[in-house]
Amino acid sequence: MAQTIVSVRMDDTLKRDFDAVCNELGLSMTTAITMLAKKMTREKRLPFEVSVDPFYSDENMARLRKSIAQMESTGGTIHEVKTDD
Repeated sequence: MAQTIVSVRMDDTLKRDFDAVCNELGLSMTTAITMLAKKMTREKRLPFEVSVDPFYSDENMARLRKSIAQMESTGGTIHEVKTDD
């Protein structure tokens, strides 16, 4: 089977940490990336969940804006934001 070279750019720290984890698992980074590519190709999906940090959700950002507005309107005194929970 013919092989090709794939170049991946990543942060130095990420590369070092990824290499360390691969070594702990007895894998090379090339093997780990090849495993990812084979699994994605076979399943036609990412083999892990991808999600956004809930801190940045619309609901939380609105709650933070309300809290900041309350704090600014009271001159920075202690306040409480009531939720529907």
